[in-house]
Amino acid sequence: MSKWFALMILAVVLVITPAITHAQDGISLLDSSAQIFFPSALTFNVKAQSNSNIVKLRLHYQVDRMNYAPVTDEAWPVFTPSPKVQAQWVWNMRKASLPVGASINYWWTIEDASGDTLTTPTQTIRFDDIRYDWQKVTSGQITIFWYRGNKAFADQLMAACEQALYRLARDTGIHMEHPVSIYIYASQGDLLSAMVFPNEWTGGAAYAEFGIIAQSAPANDLEWVKRSLAHELGHLVTHQITFSPYGAILPTWLDEGLAMYAEGEQDLVLKSIFEKAASRDNLISVRSLASPFSAITGEALLSYGESQSIAWFLIQNYGGDKMLQLLNLFKEGNTYDDALMQVYGFDQDGLDAIWQKYITSLVPSQSQMNYIPSTETAKEDYLWNEIVSKFLIANVQLEVN
Repeated sequence: MSKWFALMILAVVLVITPAITHAQDGISLLDSSAQIFFPSALTFNVKAQSNSNIVKLRLHYQVDRMNYAPVTDEAWPVFTPSPKVQAQWVWNMRKASLPVGASINYWWTIEDASGDTLTTPTQTIRFDDIRYDWQKVTSGQITIFWYRGNKAFADQLMAACEQALYRLARDTGIHMEHPVSIYIYASQGDLLSAMVFPNEWTGGAAYAEFGIIAQSAPANDLEWVKRSLAHELGHLVTHQITFSPYGAILPTWLDEGLAMYAEGEQDLVLKSIFEKAASRDNLISVRSLASPFSAITGEALLSYGESQSIAWFLIQNYGGDKMLQLLNLFKEGNTYDDALMQVYGFDQDGLDAIWQKYITSLVPSQSQMNYIPSTETAKEDYLWNEIVSKFLIANVQLEVN
C-alpha cells in the first residue's frame, strides 16, 4: 500500500444526519450522509423507503463561492428501483476539485412510482483536511488555521496579513469584501499532498472565488511565509473587488503588481535583477506584461519586479483614488487601454513610455551599481532558483463543474 493511498484512507470523515426519519406521503428518509476522502473524493449517501417502488433519486448541491446567482448542480446516482433503496454518488475531485475548507450545501429529491416526492432538509459539509488537528485564530474577516506551532506563530502570520490589508487600504482604497480562510501547512510536502494535481514547485495557492488560501510554512523561513501570505491576500482582495458578471480579467502586470505591492518593500535580489535590466535599457514593455509571464526564469523574475514597480509608480505618482477607479472600470468590463485612458489619459504604450523614463532617471549607471557578478553564473542561478520558489507561487483558480 502506497504512502499516498494510506493517507487518503486516513483522511475520511463520516457526517451523519440525526437519527430522525423524515417523511412526506409514502416516502421516508432513513439516512443522508457524506464522506470525505481528502483530497480526492467526496461521497454522498442516501437511504429511503416508501410504500411503492422508489424510482428517482436526485442529489442537489451548491458550492459556497462567489457567484452573482445561485448555482445548483445535480447528480443522479445509479440504483435499482425498490420500496427500500440505498445509493451513493461520488464526486471525483480528479475531474473538478475543491480546495481545503470549501463548504457545500446539499439535499436530495426522492420520488416513488405513485408520484409522491420528498425533498430532504439541506445539509452542509466542509471539505476539511482531517489528517491534522487544526487550531484557528480569527481577526476581522481573516481566519488562520494551523496545526504545528504555538499561537505566537499564528499571531505573527495574522499580523503580516493585517499589515498587507492595511497597506492596500491606505494606498489604494481596496478593502476586503468577503471573509478569507487561510490554511497553513507545516511543509511543502504536506501542502502538495492536500492538492489533486499540484506543481512540484508550489509553495502556496490562492482560490479567489472560494476566499481560501493554502500556504506552506517552512519553519526556517518565516519571513518568506509572511511575504507569500501578503502576496496571496493581495490577489484575493483585488479579485473580490473586481468580480463581476462581465468576467473581469486584469492585465497580469496589475494583478501581480498589486499583490507584490501588498508585500511591502521589494525583495533585494529581485530588485537587483530589475535594476540591472533597467540600467541596460532591457525592460519588458508594459503591453507585453499584460499577458501571462514567461516560463523562462530570468524573464519571469524580471516581470514580477517590473509589475511591482509599475503598481508603485501609478499609486505614488497619481494617487490611490485613481487606482481604485481603474479597478472599477475593469470590473465594468472595459479593455486595458480604454480603462487606462479614462483614468490616466494614456494607454499601455503611454504608460510604458512615462514609467520607463521615470525609472531610467532613478537607476544609477551600470558602472555604479553593485550587482551580482555576471561571471558568477552558478551563484546567480542558485539565487534565481531560490527566488523562483518564493515568487512563482501557484495562484490557482479552480473551477468546479
